[in-house]
Amino acid sequence: MKITTIFTDIGNVLLTNGWDHRMRQAAAEKFGLNYEEMNDRHHLTFDTYEQGKLSLEEYLRRAVFYEDRPFTPEDFKAFMFAQSQPRPEMIDLISRLKAKYGLKVATVSNEGRELTMYRIKKFNLGAFVDFFISSCFVHIRKPDVDLYQLALDCAQVQPEQAVYLDDRPMFVEVACNLGIRCIHHASYELTRASLEALGLSLEE
Repeated sequence: MKITTIFTDIGNVLLTNGWDHRMRQAAAEKFGLNYEEMNDRHHLTFDTYEQGKLSLEEYLRRAVFYEDRPFTPEDFKAFMFAQSQPRPEMIDLISRLKAKYGLKVATVSNEGRELTMYRIKKFNLGAFVDFFISSCFVHIRKPDVDLYQLALDCAQVQPEQAVYLDDRPMFVEVACNLGIRCIHHASYELTRASLEALGLSLEE
């Protein structure tokens, strides 16, 4: 069956991750924080933030500003947002495939609201993404199968009409179990080749 829809993660596919352990380590170094302590507190509460049940302000109160700091939440948020960078070759690939084949494009991601909104606007993802299935909007997170089913329902496509790109093997496995065609994204070159094998080629 012909592919009509691309589902893709945002972090580590279209952009860098939003707030991963390397970024938290860099923050701890920049702001003079105890990384292990901050990271433990992060893990206890970040899932709730990604599910849209906690604001970024409250997440930071729990993970960083549970005691007085010589810097402000605004300073810290500015650092967080600055960590996001584009993956231009992947953005170009998906944009051009969408234009060539008339595809629907949707993101399926685990991200908190403020980071999601910043990243969508900063990198103009709405220019080629038709809709965003983010954990913070729908209050469920990958690998919950309901998130993938919601994406299929919103796109109004059968699983075999969709291809899903993600850098996390478990998330790929869950989508595959629904019958979605899946690509474990490891590099631009490999993903482009895998899409070509599915009939989505930029070659004339």
